[in-house]
Amino acid sequence: MSVLLPNMADFDTIYELDEEDERIVSEEHLARYCPEPVIMRGAGHITVFGLSNKFDTEFPSVLTGKVAPEEFKTSISRVNACLKKNLPVNVKWLLCGCLCCCCTVGCSLWPVICLNKRTRRSIQKLLEWENNRLYHKLGLHWKLSKRKCESSNMMEYVILIEFLPKYPIFRPD
Repeated sequence: MSVLLPNMADFDTIYELDEEDERIVSEEHLARYCPEPVIMRGAGHITVFGLSNKFDTEFPSVLTGKVAPEEFKTSISRVNACLKKNLPVNVKWLLCGCLCCCCTVGCSLWPVICLNKRTRRSIQKLLEWENNRLYHKLGLHWKLSKRKCESSNMMEYVILIEFLPKYPIFRPD
């Protein structure tokens, strides 16, 4: 079996290795060569259970050369449209649930919890569709992630844009 070594000193050298001596690319090795993920925090003025009502459409400079600013803005606009459609209903149910909370022993908050979960799932599905349509081909992966706020102990949902590792080719055809 022939294997090329990743080391530049042995760039042109081909070595014969046994099956048990075969080198396997580890996730830690690949993660070392990937840049830090880009974190898109919510930019809205209303937050329901950690989910902000919009994300900023400003293009991060880290993504220059990876994705077109127009594609980025279109993707964020789709997420914002989903939030704009779902979050006002969640806020109304939250207010109604808070008003009736004493009478229902907290059970009136269940609808807003379920609606918020549905909103998160719809955003996750939208981001997965965007990944399959465009971003995986560009070496990026978008996902909705729960993170601790920088200013307090509260949790918030952010869009995490991860760089997919480029797998080095160790085996010739």
